[in-house]
Amino acid sequence: MTTEQLPSSRRSQPNRPIIIGVGRGLGIVLGIAISTGVSSWLVGNAISSVAGNRNELWLLARAAGITSYLLLVLLVSLGLVLSHPWRTRVRRPIPATRIRIHVTLAVFTLVFTILHILVLVNDKWAGVGVRGALLPMAATYRPLAVTLGLIGLYSGLLSGLTAILAGRITARIWWPIHKVASISLVLIWIHGVLAGSDSATLQALYYITAIFVIALAATRYTARTPADLISDLKSRGERLPRR
Repeated sequence: MTTEQLPSSRRSQPNRPIIIGVGRGLGIVLGIAISTGVSSWLVGNAISSVAGNRNELWLLARAAGITSYLLLVLLVSLGLVLSHPWRTRVRRPIPATRIRIHVTLAVFTLVFTILHILVLVNDKWAGVGVRGALLPMAATYRPLAVTLGLIGLYSGLLSGLTAILAGRITARIWWPIHKVASISLVLIWIHGVLAGSDSATLQALYYITAIFVIALAATRYTARTPADLISDLKSRGERLPRR
């Protein structure tokens, strides 16, 4: 029996795991967003009610933003390690544990990013507002810098959602999209430098982390992989060893 002769219900079954996986992933993201939003709203109201200084919310938003940036650096760095040709030389932690840590970092990065955004939305002095938090060039405070951060957030969400499809669709589809995380880090880095780093300490933090990630990425993409060695052997006409 050919594929065309199968009932439509049976032909659609292979797509069900993908749909279910995407639905669960969106549900998790939505749950985290709601819980973090409620928490940040409560924290923001509490600070506003007990503090007369209008910089309190701004400081909280900056603390959350810097935390989410550092978590994103760790997230991208661990992603480079997970795909590094030298990863087999490191026995601990085991690969399954590394993946769990990677997922945990992604969740906490999302939590602190949402906290950063929602506190700024609640801060009437920040010049961001709801429109600035959702739409490009809609913020009154440094609109270009805020827009870069917004695009970085959207690209990071796209990268995270594709990871949910790992194992359900071919790696040729989800893996290139998942690499958008590196673009997200670049945009967030520029956002942090332009939007809020008004002290020498933060400037040093941004440059040190940038150098670290660039150096790690350089070792990742210049290292010789087993596939490279096999290609070299084939190009020289040498036979591969039998196992």
